[in-house]
Amino acid sequence: MTLRINSEVPNFTAQTTHGEISFHDWIGDGWAILFSHPKDFTPVCTTELGYMAGLADDFAARNCQILGLSVDPVTNHEEWMKDIEETQGNAVTYPLIGDPQLKIAKLFDMLPDDAGDSSAGRTPVDNATVRSVFVIGPDKRIKAMLTYPMSTGRNFDEVLRLLDSCQLTASHQVATPVNWQHGEDVIIVPAVSDDEAKAKYPDGWRAPKPYLRYVPQPE
Repeated sequence: MTLRINSEVPNFTAQTTHGEISFHDWIGDGWAILFSHPKDFTPVCTTELGYMAGLADDFAARNCQILGLSVDPVTNHEEWMKDIEETQGNAVTYPLIGDPQLKIAKLFDMLPDDAGDSSAGRTPVDNATVRSVFVIGPDKRIKAMLTYPMSTGRNFDEVLRLLDSCQLTASHQVATPVNWQHGEDVIIVPAVSDDEAKAKYPDGWRAPKPYLRYVPQPE
């Protein structure tokens, strides 16, 4: 299954460190971040999971849940979480999916169908493509995707910024310009006509070009 932005995210049932979940039900009416890892006890992923744990309250404040995935059994995750807290200083309080049969990695197009059906004996290099971040909206559709190599730690401050941008677009029909940070001016999307924009923004906007209409970030 090929996934793209605006694809409905696949539903699945899986065992996690918080028990069994049904993915769509788990998302509920909020936002979700699903981020994946090629193997437990890998160095870069250890730092990522710990840093993400430190951002848990920031994501929760945005009505967004966090869900990790690694292609190893949940029992391995539980041991790994001890290492993460010890070395990174943050306890992982969000659930981690166990995917020892590689079903979810395949479902999300992170591994090919012929990758086998067991994580046993596989190295991180065998699973190198299981390094993706999916930003998912309340409509269960993918709003953004990022995939990194194993050698590069992901920037989860950027994922938080990306979530802010996606939520603004969903709520206010605005886009965010290059290097935008929360609180800075945003852009009225082209789908909103000038007449519609006047109703939304009675104080007007700044337009160096007719198609480039800046307004203060909506609250």
